[in-house]
Amino acid sequence: MASIAFIGLGNMGGPMAANLVNAGHGVIAFDLVAASRDQAKADGARVAESSVAAVKGADVVITM
Repeated sequence: MASIAFIGLGNMGGPMAANLVNAGHGVIAFDLVAASRDQAKADGARVAESSVAAVKGADVVITM
C-alpha cells in the first residue's frame, strides 16, 4: 500500500488518517496539537516530529 503523509489531524483529519491506517496504508502523521498526535499514534499511525519530516519519502501528501 501507499506511504501517506497526513498533516492536520483535527476533527476531519484525525478520523480520515485513522481510516487510511485501517485500510492498510502506512500513515505518517503530524499536527501542531499534541493530543491530536497522540490520538493518531493510538490509531496506528506513525507520528513525525514536523511536517517536513512527515512528507519526506511519502508517496502521497494530504493536508487538512
